[in-house]
Amino acid sequence: QLSEDVERASENPTDEREGEMEVHEDSSSVILPDGELGTTTPSLRFSKTCLKNVFSVILLFIYLLLMAVAVFLVYQTISDFREKLKHPVMSVTYKEVSLYDAPGIAFYPGKARLLSCKHHYYDHIPPLINPGQPGDIECTTQRINYSDPFTNQTMKYALVVQGPRDVKKRELVFLQFHLNETDQDFSAIDYLLFSSFQEFVSSPEKAKFMKDCESSYSSWKFSGGFRTWVKMSLVKTKEEDGSETVEFKQETSVVNYIDQRTKPRSDQLFFVVFEWKDPFIQTVQDIITANPWNMIALLCGIFLALFKAADFAKLSVKWMIKIRRRHLKRSRQVTNHIS
Repeated sequence: QLSEDVERASENPTDEREGEMEVHEDSSSVILPDGELGTTTPSLRFSKTCLKNVFSVILLFIYLLLMAVAVFLVYQTISDFREKLKHPVMSVTYKEVSLYDAPGIAFYPGKARLLSCKHHYYDHIPPLINPGQPGDIECTTQRINYSDPFTNQTMKYALVVQGPRDVKKRELVFLQFHLNETDQDFSAIDYLLFSSFQEFVSSPEKAKFMKDCESSYSSWKFSGGFRTWVKMSLVKTKEEDGSETVEFKQETSVVNYIDQRTKPRSDQLFFVVFEWKDPFIQTVQDIITANPWNMIALLCGIFLALFKAADFAKLSVKWMIKIRRRHLKRSRQVTNHIS
């Protein structure tokens, strides 16, 4: 059979060449373009599409991370706002005045007696001429008896004196008391400061007024045989319900008094000076640092970022699905064309 085939081939060489040319033409017209489309161009397209998909996935994870951070910020912002509502911050402001409302100074001298009371200016107190002897009483005073606000059984005697007003002239009030005898090892006089002497004078129930003051304010002492210098400062506190309370802060300095009287005596002398420390009224108020409008603006920005991130993630997913469908469609077309 081989020999017969060789003979046929030797007899018809032109026909065989024509057949081979036709085959080559068919292969060049059909197979080569299909090979180029199936191997070179789709691979390049596939690599670009893969990179785009990977980049989109990375972006998607980044935006998911940003969404998680935004949710945490929302939670933290709300928590901080609630915490600031529970714990307000104390705000202190100072108001300068030239004249104070004259305070009331309530003394509880007991057996002691007021010898003299004068107003002086510019911290100038002249020396005493006759210490221990009655002198001039130039202060406005009121005497009152009232029952003890804590026991309601014992009666208390109070001597109320008008305090200094003019802070620019450094007005002060100088008082001298005398106690003839005492059965204690030490002697002292209690005193109480309240905000307005005029309110006490104009009050229809002075006993009730003094009981309220004793219940609200603290009391102090100054000792016998000394010169006690009291510098007052006024503190106003605004409560949450809008009411305002007033209290005094004071700095006390004590100087020993050298009794130069000729005869030794068993009685005690008390000297006390009241003066304003400075012309500033201190106002204390609790404020809430959490601003609801700032929190609302922050939350709006965070939610806007969340919606934008969710929208971008949705578009990214749609785009990835669309690219995937195109790739599958082209792969089917190339496979059908090759087959």
